[in-house]
Amino acid sequence: MGLTAHVLAVDAGNSKTDVAVVSAGGEVLATARGGGFRPPAVGVERAVDALADAVTRAFGAAGVTSVGHVSACLANADLPVEEEQLAAALGARAWGASVEVRNDTFAILRAGIDEPLGVAVVCGAGVNCVGMRPDGRTARFPAVGRLSGDWGGGWGLAEEALWHAARAEDGRGEPTELARTLPAHFGLGSMYALVEALHLRHIEPVRRHELTPVLFATAADGDPIARSIVDRQADEVVAMATVALTRLDLLAERTPVLLGGSVLAARHPQLDDRVRELLAARAPGAVPRVVTEPPVLGAVLLGLDRAGAADGARERVRAHFAV
Repeated sequence: MGLTAHVLAVDAGNSKTDVAVVSAGGEVLATARGGGFRPPAVGVERAVDALADAVTRAFGAAGVTSVGHVSACLANADLPVEEEQLAAALGARAWGASVEVRNDTFAILRAGIDEPLGVAVVCGAGVNCVGMRPDGRTARFPAVGRLSGDWGGGWGLAEEALWHAARAEDGRGEPTELARTLPAHFGLGSMYALVEALHLRHIEPVRRHELTPVLFATAADGDPIARSIVDRQADEVVAMATVALTRLDLLAERTPVLLGGSVLAARHPQLDDRVRELLAARAPGAVPRVVTEPPVLGAVLLGLDRAGAADGARERVRAHFAV
């Protein structure tokens, strides 16, 4: 009979998956990395199959065959019903005696705080926000795009920049340098050429995300339209954070507000400064900080929280991932 570790932590994003096997005392027995987790694209079972390779490698390196608890923070687990479906799929793999699935934004939040108290806003490809209190209360949003009222994230920013640039070139909109800088990124001379290339897939749609840094560079050079798009992203980030703080009765309390995801982690001066300025005005107790800790740490800590682990276990885990 194999050994049983305490926690299997899974942080699964759209592009990569990190797993860690951890003892009850906070010793990290093994880690592994796998591919992206995309159940909307491939279905739940195939998506979980993609996790299995990394889990198997981590179990093998740790010398264990199962754990007491699986703490999984997964991309695309946006609704409670999706968390339930994914928890059932993971439970069927018998990796642990119990399974808890959360949206991957919770991993970023828990990784950046000393106790389960705070709010995290993640602005990467999309945008999301969650909050938690030690008593188990949470605040969250569906975060499935414009359908659920979301605006921005890297993909949304690129789309907005393209919209303004196209209208500027053909005369329907205000002039903007984006009409030059966006097509120039792909070696093209006009927005018409870029629209054609994207529409006919001469440039793959996935490459639109490359335009987000171009937007920020154009804004940094002073273009009013580009700057207005960046300002709106800051407004959206602060709106989500303020609503989450209000729902958790934390608006007036000193509370960590973690900023994560590729767009916020880049610390673009205009975006970063405006987020902090607006937070100071709307939520004076908010303490903003860009998260630098790996999200899988948050998944581990959530698993240890559930078991009521001693503080020393959390300290050992943090020390491991700080190396």
